[in-house]
Amino acid sequence: MLQLTGEPARRLLADAVAEFSRATGFPLAFGGYESAGTTAVTSAVGNRTEYLTQLRVRTERGLGGRAVSERRPRVTGDYRRCRHITHDYDAQILGEGIQALFAMPVVVDGEARAILYGGSRERSPRAAFVEAGAAVARELAREIRIEDEVERRVAARSDAMFDGVRLEDLRLGHAELRRITADVTDAGLRARLAALEARFAGGPREAATGTATAPVSLSPREVDVLAEAALGSTNIAIGRLLGLTESTVKSYLRAAMSKLEAPTRHAAVVAARRIGILP
Repeated sequence: MLQLTGEPARRLLADAVAEFSRATGFPLAFGGYESAGTTAVTSAVGNRTEYLTQLRVRTERGLGGRAVSERRPRVTGDYRRCRHITHDYDAQILGEGIQALFAMPVVVDGEARAILYGGSRERSPRAAFVEAGAAVARELAREIRIEDEVERRVAARSDAMFDGVRLEDLRLGHAELRRITADVTDAGLRARLAALEARFAGGPREAATGTATAPVSLSPREVDVLAEAALGSTNIAIGRLLGLTESTVKSYLRAAMSKLEAPTRHAAVVAARRIGILP
């Protein structure tokens, strides 16, 4: 599930909160996007304090958390005495003087992506506010769906760009960085270069899968030789670049192929890229 961030997302939410107040008739309205089980309220109108924008609502907690978990609106005309919710957020809600509270989840493709709240310092909200609030939530859900699609297309375009010249540049830079690291004698600097090289190697794969643990362990020299082989270098050229004999290069390649269970050097390169040893 994509997360909405940045100024456009904040404006989208702020507009929805303002419209929620207008459409439902609640003098206070506030809301936030859901992420990893918590909704952070970032927009509010009609509030007298900063309590509401300090809300971090966990799923199933409070009126809003219950609305998220159940994927349906929840309302109480007397928040202080309501027995059907937890009261984790009394300090913020009662601190604002709210008595009646309405929570409307914004559901996109079966997932609650945001909460819109309406609040009143009087116990009885006006009639028909649920339908009005639901209409605003549906419109926000539609906008979120559009933003999701935009993000997917941007990500797909970025991946396509990265697969071309930029990816080849990264692989050239990765091999060069390993050559430099091999010539450095200072242990601290070598460690820093090795950490940077690991980021180069795992970058594209981590972005796609969110993982960075390689199930195969190659020696530094095996990786050096494989990185040069990935660029299409011959064994003689690899030996010249790394200061190794041709037979030693072959030995490192055979060892890497065995560990990666690859029948050819090309298959070994593919396997190493798949698990993040090479970019």
